[in-house]
Amino acid sequence: MLTSLSRGAARRIGLAAQQLPGRRSGPVTRTQVVRVTTRLAQIQLDSVSVLTRAQRMPLFSRLGDYEIELLRGLASGRRRILFEYWGHAACLIDVDLQPVLRFRMAAAEREAWGSMRTIQREHPEVVAQALRVVEENGPSTAREVSALVAGRKADHEHWGWNWSQTKTALEWLFWSGALAVAGRNGQFERRYDLPERVLPTRVLAAPTPSLLDSHIILVRRAAQALGIATRRGLRDYFRTAAVPTDEAVDALVESGELLPVAVEGWRNRAYLWHRARVPSKVDAACLVSPFDSLIFERQRALELFELDYRIEIYVPAARRRHGYYVYPFLFGDRFAARVDLRADRTHGVLQVLASWQEPGHPSPTGQIAEALGAELTRLAAWLGLDGTEVLDRGDFSSPLRAALGWHGA
Repeated sequence: MLTSLSRGAARRIGLAAQQLPGRRSGPVTRTQVVRVTTRLAQIQLDSVSVLTRAQRMPLFSRLGDYEIELLRGLASGRRRILFEYWGHAACLIDVDLQPVLRFRMAAAEREAWGSMRTIQREHPEVVAQALRVVEENGPSTAREVSALVAGRKADHEHWGWNWSQTKTALEWLFWSGALAVAGRNGQFERRYDLPERVLPTRVLAAPTPSLLDSHIILVRRAAQALGIATRRGLRDYFRTAAVPTDEAVDALVESGELLPVAVEGWRNRAYLWHRARVPSKVDAACLVSPFDSLIFERQRALELFELDYRIEIYVPAARRRHGYYVYPFLFGDRFAARVDLRADRTHGVLQVLASWQEPGHPSPTGQIAEALGAELTRLAAWLGLDGTEVLDRGDFSSPLRAALGWHGA
């Protein structure tokens, strides 16, 4: 018999599983960062830096002001606990999941992007040379590898090598597991190296699980991170295929780790992680990145939080509803507003290009504005900016300006 849950209870379960709200007072320790990253299992990377890199925000949302070096330290060196690979997308992933993701590496010939498969099939010598250059020179970007190959004149003339081919070959090697990522440089370019020079020895020595066991582990980690989700949500977390994911869900239901439940307003059956907490109340007040795992799956965000969210980076400016890089604002256990943010580093200002109030939030407008204003002030200080500027666009700009005491020139 299915257990039933209210939407409010499901929201609180989902937020607690995602470590929201976190402890956002006092200095942030490495232990706190490890706890959050372990629970989330992965943090999505993205190159857009109009505010700050996407991978930096989930920890700020949960822990407040923290030293970026804490995250960087967890993703570098032979004692790293995070490694870069394809999870939900390009992510920093719990390094203990590397053996579990080897099935994805082994399936590169079927699942890697077309250009990667093409260069591996039609120009294996290019792939071999790229691997040799990294082997000989250590951590290298695609540009560095291309320059080194170009210096080997005979090879370069023979292959007609160019930077695009270099990048594609390196990406094939990365996808297939022949190379790993040692880190990123200041231009956010991957620095490729051999796995044995990147990953901890214990990870390299770990046996490769079966396909089913790999999916059971990934679904288990997704369920722990989400607290409650449909099959679609569990598949989406690590972007796993439907059939093996469904088999893993069934296995976890059989073992009692996943409990089938009906959630108020949800069209499909949900699965509750058997150790999920059900807080009686959640008092969050934080901005959430467009790439935060809380809202990975947009259908879940709609059903769980009534948040109709689409990222509009690739939408022509004239057709955007809310803005280019919009952060929803979580207040209590629901989203109360959304803001289009940009760090104007030339003038040292956090710009709120547009601000919008979410319909249906129970808190008064002024209370939401005060809480959002305090969070924007905290964010600006963390980014090393001197203040916040609210532009007059969106239905929430006036209350937000009033809360910040900002009236323009």
